[in-house]
Amino acid sequence: MNIDIKYSTDKVDFKKVTETLSRVGMSSAEPEMHEKAFKNSQVTVFIYKDNQLTGFGRAISDGVFQAALYEIAVIPEFQKMGVGSLIIKSLLSRLPGCNVILYANPGKEMFYEKLGFRKMKTGMAYFIKTQEMKDRGFTE
Repeated sequence: MNIDIKYSTDKVDFKKVTETLSRVGMSSAEPEMHEKAFKNSQVTVFIYKDNQLTGFGRAISDGVFQAALYEIAVIPEFQKMGVGSLIIKSLLSRLPGCNVILYANPGKEMFYEKLGFRKMKTGMAYFIKTQEMKDRGFTE
């Protein structure tokens, strides 16, 4: 099996990105919106196995002190094969010296803990869809 890590948004099928986000229960919008978000991010990563998109993620950052990871997703058929870990490690390698935060889907915290992330005691969020995010288990 041939694995490729790509850091460019060139030639990415954002319809597939949108479909994947929907399949894994993450928020999704029109493909053009996801494309804009990825292109406006400091770091992006797309993992391909045998030329098939299997997972992706992105980071916004000041490039010096702080970064945040978003839209870390792996196509369900490729989960538990190391793709998610490869995405995180690839993103972190391009954010040297930065503190990195993320919010995980409820139930996925242990995955990130295995990669060195720790739960925050003072994390706060301001969501546009307040009730939806509460219902999904992101806030109290």
